Amino acid sequence: MKEFLIHSNKCFINNQFVEATLYIKNKKIHQIFKGLNTIKNITFLDYDNLIVMPGIIDAHVHINEPGREDWEGFETATKAAAIGGVTTLIEMPLNANPVTTTANAFKLKQKAADQKLHVNCGFYGGVIPTNANDIEDLINEGVFGIKGFLTHSGIDEFPNITKAYLEEIAPILKKYDIPLLLHCELSDENVPKVINTKSYSEYLHSRPQHWETNAIDLALDIQKRFDIRVHIVHLSASDGLERIKIRKQLTNKLTVETCSHYLYFNAEDIPDASPIYKCAPPIREKANNNLLWNALLNDEFNFLSSDHSPAPPERKQLEKGDFFKAWGGISGLQFTLPILFSQGQKIGLTLEKLIPLLTENPAKFLELERQKGKLQEGFDADITVWNDSEAFTITEESIQHKHKATPYLNETLFGKVIHTFVNGVQVVKNSELNELKAGKLLLKK
Repeated sequence: MKEFLIHSNKCFINNQFVEATLYIKNKKIHQIFKGLNTIKNITFLDYDNLIVMPGIIDAHVHINEPGREDWEGFETATKAAAIGGVTTLIEMPLNANPVTTTANAFKLKQKAADQKLHVNCGFYGGVIPTNANDIEDLINEGVFGIKGFLTHSGIDEFPNITKAYLEEIAPILKKYDIPLLLHCELSDENVPKVINTKSYSEYLHSRPQHWETNAIDLALDIQKRFDIRVHIVHLSASDGLERIKIRKQLTNKLTVETCSHYLYFNAEDIPDASPIYKCAPPIREKANNNLLWNALLNDEFNFLSSDHSPAPPERKQLEKGDFFKAWGGISGLQFTLPILFSQGQKIGLTLEKLIPLLTENPAKFLELERQKGKLQEGFDADITVWNDSEAFTITEESIQHKHKATPYLNETLFGKVIHTFVNGVQVVKNSELNELKAGKLLLKK
């Protein structure tokens, strides 16, 4: 379909639901009509009471190709994204081999993605102790930000950086006004001795809240002294919220996200010997996670993401159950919308608040807000159509990720994605993959 019309009684336009008809032409939202409108000889798709909203933008995804395609690859990850209503994702610099810390490695990653993108895909570059001279090249090649770890990343090719390295690259980030994304954990010896490696409680206490808050303090110091854009990824420690909130009142260059798993699962419910739940920072106690929800309701998070970080079953120690040897990462790219919608309904999260956290807000962070994140004339025709009243159960057959192991398996959720349009192409039709390779490679201009 080169041009067609989408009608619904529930189009999310200008932060409210209205009856409208979208005229899609040349991969863009060409025109928006109030109410129902047909045009002779143009295909008319009537979605009645299904929600029609901007495509989801997931700004934190690990795909691991090239080099670790056995963990995940562009083919499977972007299929999963499309089925989940995600039309744009930004891929992280680690877990691929080589890691994306040089311009050459970045070119290899782009080549690896060729002909495999079923949704739009951009990339971050990485900062490690040896690549200060590569940061400017990565920025010039078109990465959307520079990501670093303040504790061990889990793979030796991507070592953590210190305050001194951040001070060294901060002037470059300032020059280009590009965000520094930080994994905020600063490890120390102030943790209990591990006795049972299969105990979730012991794993949780091995990465205490003060690891996060110490790292956040460092991040805020760098942000303040160099006046650069700093983004705190996957916040899990509620103790970090207040200091971020105070700093945000003084600058618009500080942003923070949290992820679906910190809002959906609670430490008290995680069985021992089940590292399918392992991530870093860890999923914390219900009281902590309730404070994350309160912060979300009070607009303290800039956006939400999946932090999709899959690994083969043996790397996840699924048979052995060792939390300390298992790869830390939750597989959930496909389920962000229904997870957050289902849980959010229980605590009063409105769609008017949720949808921008998945669309308009990450578009602003990525400086794509003039082409993505809204249903607006002239914008890219990236559109998600879903049923907020339809329940479904996550089964292995329904999962498009390379590996089916996810803590969300067998969960029953509300909010089924029915159709996904990427650049005006219907990639998902009736919850099944329909037309592939519609995604574009995104480079930051």
